[in-house]
Amino acid sequence: MTETGSALVTGGGTGIGAAIARRLARDGFEVVVAGRRRDKLDAVVAEIEAGGGAARALVMDVTDPESVTAGVASLGRCDVVVNNAGGALGVTRVEDGDPLEWERMYATNVVGTLRVIQAVLPLLRESPRATIVDISSIAGERVYEGGAGYVAAKHGTSVVSETLRLELNGENIRVVDIRPGMVRTEEFSLTRLHGDRAAADKVYDGVDRPLVADDVAECVGFVIGLPQHVNIDTMVIKPVAQAAPHKIHRGPIDWKDA
Repeated sequence: MTETGSALVTGGGTGIGAAIARRLARDGFEVVVAGRRRDKLDAVVAEIEAGGGAARALVMDVTDPESVTAGVASLGRCDVVVNNAGGALGVTRVEDGDPLEWERMYATNVVGTLRVIQAVLPLLRESPRATIVDISSIAGERVYEGGAGYVAAKHGTSVVSETLRLELNGENIRVVDIRPGMVRTEEFSLTRLHGDRAAADKVYDGVDRPLVADDVAECVGFVIGLPQHVNIDTMVIKPVAQAAPHKIHRGPIDWKDA
């Protein structure tokens, strides 16, 4: 075990989760990279270890109660948990929404977060670094057409964070809600658009420097690295090109780079 402690990152095999795992490993945490796909987890662990960090893979499905119980039982210690497992499905109007997709989004983004928090709280209560970081979205505070299912789920994620902070008041456990805007990763839009690569690429078409996973990871590392008495309740992260979910500049920006 490292001096910094142990960090559990769910959805850690790809995208934002993998970037957070790499960042926390650089910060000295022993990182437990959790997710459903062993090959993806092993690749992240290998990358961390190649860089001199400490990590291990944990196959865990946040929608499966037994999987979460067994996974957390294997930890022994947990100082930081990053609830990153989640995602979006579909861009349909409410009248055309698929209830099964809505249920899947709620199961991962909300109930999955609940299960992990309930499981790790006893371990967090033993830690001087106890921190819960929930990865929500700007969808957790803003609505937009075609996004009601995901918006409802991410509102749920953010409400869990806000309520938990009230309920844990007086304990040394920090609760942070991270709300990214447009982040270009290898799978998010592709999954949301059911594997349609052309449609997924179009989401970012003409956007000058959308966020990437490492940008979000830097912010997560920052809030965790603050003194324990400092809690960043909510952090909204957007690229300069995105003023709001529905207001995106598509075209070049004069960055005045040297």
